[in-house]
Amino acid sequence: MTVLTEELAEHIVKAIAAEGGWLGFDRFMALALYTPGLGYYANDSTKFGAMPESGSDFVTAPELTPLFGQTLAMQVGEALAQTGTDEVWEFGAGSGALALQLLDALGDQVQRYTIVDLSGSLRARQQAKLVAHAHKLRWVDALPDQFSGVVVGNEVLDAMPVQLLARHGGQQSGVWHERGVAVAEDGRFAWADRPTDLRPPIDIEGPQDYLTEIHAQGEGFIRMLADRLTRGAAFLLDYGFGEDEYYHPQRHMGTVMCHQGHLADGDPLVEVGRKDITAHVNFTAMALAAQEAGLHVLGYTTQAHFLINCGLLSKMELLVQAERATAAKLIMEHEMGELFKVLALGAGDAWEPVGFVHGDRSHRL
Repeated sequence: MTVLTEELAEHIVKAIAAEGGWLGFDRFMALALYTPGLGYYANDSTKFGAMPESGSDFVTAPELTPLFGQTLAMQVGEALAQTGTDEVWEFGAGSGALALQLLDALGDQVQRYTIVDLSGSLRARQQAKLVAHAHKLRWVDALPDQFSGVVVGNEVLDAMPVQLLARHGGQQSGVWHERGVAVAEDGRFAWADRPTDLRPPIDIEGPQDYLTEIHAQGEGFIRMLADRLTRGAAFLLDYGFGEDEYYHPQRHMGTVMCHQGHLADGDPLVEVGRKDITAHVNFTAMALAAQEAGLHVLGYTTQAHFLINCGLLSKMELLVQAERATAAKLIMEHEMGELFKVLALGAGDAWEPVGFVHGDRSHRL
């Protein structure tokens, strides 16, 4: 382990001890990712890039091709005009690639671009990449009590800590535990389950043991948006499912995954601080939280439908073959096209965004 990861491990061990020897996975995930200066998103390691040789761990759509942001700009521009606003708020802006693509494409439609990011190290990289637009940019680490504009979040919800629920003995037992983290005798982190009154939002059939997640922090984020967004829209792009698919009996291993060096694994208890930890998004839970808090659900569809509706194919025709093949990954079913979804929320009057005119799946949430 590096000095940083040793310090982070010691920090988490102390947190576990302070809680009597057991820490819920959501707390563990938050510490692993966001502990100032030590957590994965708060340290200086390279995270975003197309190839592992760069030292990066994973690639996001704006890193893959600038066509992602250029196409999303069609939707953001329409939303700015529809809501009478001129500010974009991006959560978790990563390397700054998406911000650069949106700012280049939208021009004077955007008078201010606010990045909400908890990572000081990423902020420095974003400032360097976005220097040409410095006069429009500002960084904040929290939302104001009230704001207006268009919110963009690409792969933000999947990095929000989740609680793990484990059922032992199948549906008939009805016994659920919250899965947390303890420290084993050898000093390593280990799983530990405790009985809980928490439950998934729907009953899960079958005789098998079952592991899954619930998304209190993600839902809380949506409610905060609803409470503070006075006029505007939000577009959240991420991998995940609607509720019925999320809690399908066959999905009994849960969705928590880690990413390091462009390889995926399912063990968040090792290499803590050196790899990303994510969980797929339950989009039904996000949509319900939005509606209950007063936002409109303006649309929900696959990334493929969304980007095609926003004009991606005509942009791809202008590319050379190699670039076209890369851009196609955004919409291919076995790449990002089907697994990634787009949820649109609105504050103010309801309207139909261009990204959802064909293939809207809101009725399936």
